[in-house]
Amino acid sequence: MKIRPLHDRVLVKRLEEMTKTKGGIIIPDNAKEKPSEGIVEAVGNGFVAEDGKIVPMSVKVGDKVLFGKWSGNEIKVLGEDRLIIKESEILAIIEE
Repeated sequence: MKIRPLHDRVLVKRLEEMTKTKGGIIIPDNAKEKPSEGIVEAVGNGFVAEDGKIVPMSVKVGDKVLFGKWSGNEIKVLGEDRLIIKESEILAIIEE
């Protein structure tokens, strides 16, 4: 199954949160926070401006991004969790 987000939406796969602290303490599943970093898997065509022109997306497939904790809508794709968010909800592109 292939998903292509519409307009200015982005399909993101959350990165796994670390299960152990730097000091070696293991964090149980129920105490973990949802990660706010992810990898862009698909992007829409872009934002449609008031004049009808399409403003291209700033993010592309493969970008590592930072987003708000409560951003977007969670979905399942082939049994795996994904997130669909608007490009405006992406706070930053992480460059390494």
